[in-house]
Amino acid sequence: MRPVTHRSVLAIAAPMTLAHLTTPLLGLVATTVVGRLGDAAALGGVALGAVVFDFLFWGFGFLRMGTVGLVAQALGRRDGIEQKAVLARAVLLAVACGLVLVLLQKPIGYLALKMAGASPAVDTALATYYGVRIWAAPMSLANYALLGWLTGLGRTGHALVLQAGINGLNIVLCALLVLWFDEGVAGAAEAAVWAEGVGMLAGLLLCARLIGFRFEVPRSVVLERARMMEMMALNRDILIRSAALLGGLAFFAAQGARMGDTTLAANALLNTMSMLTVYFLDGFATAAEQLCGAAAGARDRTTFSAALRLVFLWGYGFALAAAGLLFGSGPWVLQLMSTNAEVVAEAIAYLPFAALVPLAGVAAYAYDGIYVGAMWSRDMRNLMLASLAVYLLAWFVLRPFGNAGLWMALLVFLMARGGFQALRLPALVRRTFPA
Repeated sequence: MRPVTHRSVLAIAAPMTLAHLTTPLLGLVATTVVGRLGDAAALGGVALGAVVFDFLFWGFGFLRMGTVGLVAQALGRRDGIEQKAVLARAVLLAVACGLVLVLLQKPIGYLALKMAGASPAVDTALATYYGVRIWAAPMSLANYALLGWLTGLGRTGHALVLQAGINGLNIVLCALLVLWFDEGVAGAAEAAVWAEGVGMLAGLLLCARLIGFRFEVPRSVVLERARMMEMMALNRDILIRSAALLGGLAFFAAQGARMGDTTLAANALLNTMSMLTVYFLDGFATAAEQLCGAAAGARDRTTFSAALRLVFLWGYGFALAAAGLLFGSGPWVLQLMSTNAEVVAEAIAYLPFAALVPLAGVAAYAYDGIYVGAMWSRDMRNLMLASLAVYLLAWFVLRPFGNAGLWMALLVFLMARGGFQALRLPALVRRTFPA
């Protein structure tokens, strides 16, 4: 294998960070475009619709993460046939999951409307948006698989182009269909459907080009029971881990809401700021997935250790800079984000906790990437559940401190995730790289 260098880490992390950052830009533009119509109900419906699909599709993130680990390991073993087979299995599974969502669109839509609890006018707009965009599900999930396959091969530049192309086309079509063709809320949803469809076709063509337009893998290999079960088990574990993480974040939001509207709004501003740093940490986690996955596939402990060391070096370097930037410029940014003096003052009071999020989360995100790449998904799942229990216990103990206690519990959650995985790492390394 090629030695892991600073350049190889950044070559993966930088494109994936840029790809991640195009996603919030997409939501911002869609909301702005619909907002130009001057219809508050339409704007609310699209905003809620975006949240519904973010939540719905985020649960299928295993289609990307699991595919990265599987193809990276096949790359490390120099198993060209398995690399192609992983692509076929991942796309088939993604399309199947998408079709299930389409078939269940009515009960899912009913639950979404009930949970939204909005006005009748907003509910109507949300139903319109949902009823159109749900048809993009098979294509959206297939794109997850394609992006994961490209990333697992280390083709992160290709993945960036594909992700940015999908989001860019979505933005252009949204502006045309909503403002030019006057299709309103339905136009915003149609833009997503067309963009995901074109993206899937472009992604398939790109992947076909990378394998020389020669698949040449027998169906029996693609559908091999042992390999299919391996993929299903990996994806199941990542799904449970993701559900636990989402539950922890939802708990944080719910507890903040119980402390009043001002605290809820202040926490929302701080979360928006700290979440931007998470996109960068995700970039380094992706680098860990690919580099550590390939090293694990090749049973190359030296390369694995080098990748782990450099991912942490760059992760902590970025986290220190991000924490300093958040702490130093946070008050100014918060004043730009809100004109409510009470909310801004509340947010500034808890800014030091938000500034610590990137530092507390470095190990958690890096180890997630390492564990996914090495396919230690069962351990990652179990340690996430243990971390969630520690988080809830910390919140219970720190409740007397109010919102400060809630933020401290969140920091404990992040540090527990990284700490537990660090303690488990030596045993897993010995198992994967026997002397």
